Amino acid sequence: MKKAVVTCLVAFGLSFVSNVQANDVEALAKSKNCLSCHAVDKKLVGPAYKEIAKGTDPKGGEITVERLINSIKNGSMGKWGPIPMPPNPVTDDEAKQLAEWIMSL
Repeated sequence: MKKAVVTCLVAFGLSFVSNVQANDVEALAKSKNCLSCHAVDKKLVGPAYKEIAKGTDPKGGEITVERLINSIKNGSMGKWGPIPMPPNPVTDDEAKQLAEWIMSL
């Protein structure tokens, strides 16, 4: 019984930390104006993050964290339509956090 309680408490704690981290990254996305063109679950100017997280763009290209980091930092064009995504003023660490969060959705 004691072991089950401890396991539940650890799971709850990890879940809480994960939610806090996700909220921090979502706040980062807001602060970098990512959410001006993207939404988590619907297309705006750019694709929905959940669509990106599926791992394949409309042209059949594989989406990886590394590729997403590159697109965030350097911009991209033609993968999701004719409107280009401009380069974003983010650090390497911020781009990695954003890419990992998007791919986790």
